[in-house]
Amino acid sequence: MNLSYWEYKTWLSNIDFTVVGSGIVGLNCALQLRKRFPEAKILILERGLLPQGASTKNAGFACFGSISEILSDLKTHSEEEVQQLVQDRWDGINGLRDMLGDAALDLQLLGGHELFLEEDNALFHECVSQLHRVNELLRPVFGANAFEVSPNRFNYKGIAPNYISHTFEGQIDTGKMMQGLLQKATSEGIKILNGVTVISVNDSADGVAITTDAFTFFSKKLCVAVNGFASDLIQEKVQPARAQVIITKPIPNLPIKGTFHLQEGYYYFRNIDNRILLGGGRNLDFNAEETTEFGTTKLVQDKLAEILNVVILPDTPFEIDYAWSGIMGVGKQKKPIVKLVSNNVACGVRLGGMGIAIGTSVGIQLADMFQ
Repeated sequence: MNLSYWEYKTWLSNIDFTVVGSGIVGLNCALQLRKRFPEAKILILERGLLPQGASTKNAGFACFGSISEILSDLKTHSEEEVQQLVQDRWDGINGLRDMLGDAALDLQLLGGHELFLEEDNALFHECVSQLHRVNELLRPVFGANAFEVSPNRFNYKGIAPNYISHTFEGQIDTGKMMQGLLQKATSEGIKILNGVTVISVNDSADGVAITTDAFTFFSKKLCVAVNGFASDLIQEKVQPARAQVIITKPIPNLPIKGTFHLQEGYYYFRNIDNRILLGGGRNLDFNAEETTEFGTTKLVQDKLAEILNVVILPDTPFEIDYAWSGIMGVGKQKKPIVKLVSNNVACGVRLGGMGIAIGTSVGIQLADMFQ
């Protein structure tokens, strides 16, 4: 790109902090930097026309982990680690609510429910048998029982007669959330350049030389907040995980309300604007979904349509209106990576599919890497 003197002077000179990624982590990082360094010149670079990755493409779950997910985590993490993971999610959601307000998020506290297919009867009984243990473990976080058994009141087919419900879960409007964060960042004098892909970074004693597909410039500090795309820029083990989503056209008198998890969280759905949003299916072919390429596959799309037809809306006519995908960042550990990777470069990545819940706190922690 042939930039003018004025363009370099106004947008790309004397940069104190550059944030790569304008998702929930990147925007919260920039806002925290503004709070700590009121006079700093802060620039956000975003490869997409809108925030890419998962921040504008997720399902909008304000969730903290279904009971089967908690039990799975307890097999690879200590009780203290699992409790802290859930505490971080709870604190993150509350931080987001404090920052933007429930109305701006369109927060609906309708509860969350884990469904069990009839053939998953053994898993259901295992979860029920561990209900007291998990509730006691998480009582310091929520101050009350988080999980309870509730009836299949929405009459899903092929599902056990009871759900295990999380009374504190809710749902938000992802678009409104991101619009609120973008407006807040702009009002704080934070510059955002869209359609710019960072190719490489070179840290030195004085700062970071940043090469993009459009220009090269210098920044004193760099914050990497691109989650599933992190391995393109830094040497951290972050595995991309594509999540595919579909949404129906409006369905008259849709009775379904809440957020729902199915098959240990590999499928998830909710109501939104009298529609059903359904996502998941990467367990059908993990290798194919370990990609940074957006798009959908026939294998996953057919399975999502089947679940709508057979389980969720077996007696209700519907049409699929949109299909899309988002890129998450995952790894063997659920704890995100927030660290200095060199003298002037820090990262906040590997959110493990919990970006809404922990993105705010990870962004703040990322900014606080620099004293």
